[in-house]
Amino acid sequence: MQHHSILYSELIAKDFSFASVRRRLAKEPFDRGNSRQNQTRTRVSMEKGGLDSAGREFKNAEEMWREQVGEDQSKKTEWYRQGVGYWEGVEASANGVLGGYGHVNEPDIMGSEAFLNTLLAERFPDAANSQRHLVVLDCGSGIGRVTKNLLIRYFNEVDLLEPVSHFLETARESLAPENHMASDMHKATNFLCVPLQEFTPEAGRYDIIWVQWCIGHLTDDDFVSFFKRAKVGLKPGGLFVLKENIARTGFVLDTEDRSITRSDLYFKELFCQCGLHIYKSKDQKGLPEELFAVKMYALTTDLPKKVHRTKSKVQANRPGVIK
Repeated sequence: MQHHSILYSELIAKDFSFASVRRRLAKEPFDRGNSRQNQTRTRVSMEKGGLDSAGREFKNAEEMWREQVGEDQSKKTEWYRQGVGYWEGVEASANGVLGGYGHVNEPDIMGSEAFLNTLLAERFPDAANSQRHLVVLDCGSGIGRVTKNLLIRYFNEVDLLEPVSHFLETARESLAPENHMASDMHKATNFLCVPLQEFTPEAGRYDIIWVQWCIGHLTDDDFVSFFKRAKVGLKPGGLFVLKENIARTGFVLDTEDRSITRSDLYFKELFCQCGLHIYKSKDQKGLPEELFAVKMYALTTDLPKKVHRTKSKVQANRPGVIK
């Protein structure tokens, strides 16, 4: 799935610039030096206000979700229906899924590859000499952009999960053996037309579950339930990689494609609820200035022995890119 562009309003510039593509992001690990302070910060993060794409202010996330999906299952069903419906009207091309920012493909892939190489060297060193059969799940795979340009070069098998059928069919065609240059030992295996909120992976199948520019379409409850279910799909020592847009504070709701861009602290609270820990994080570099900041997280189900931290520049919200 992906995202569109909206006009920017000076009246709400202090909180965000409107999104212009898909909802995804990443953030920094917990700072254990002051755990009590961090617990307080994450506890209040979801109480911070936010805005929607029409400039309306919300007191907190609870107020926003109560209005958007409420307690009625039919309202939540409509939230997801409209989200998929938006992407069903988007062209199945790199420029389409990146919201008219097709040129961000190269820096995006370069940033992801550097991050992935570090993770593979540290977590799966036996894969370097082909002693480990690596399998990855590409969540919100869209047209297979990330799989074709990155994942299939490093993993022996890639499964693609995408709820928009014409995106997935484009990916299937693009990744057919006769249409890409990967070796016989690297292949796209399964093409799954299932939304994240309804998906449960095969137990113990994946070394990495890659989630890029799609988690913003899930409500908070479904975010937590997805990761809790998806944990069973990881092999021992496996990781989640989440790459997403990040709001400077609170959240930004896009009412057209039904997605939310969350702040760093908002994500930390959700990760805590999921029982996930940040193993490593890194800022994405080289994207246009007008876009949201983007970060990558490597998440583990086990408490890391050492939390790796990278410095992050605080910047205002930018229109975001989705995949």
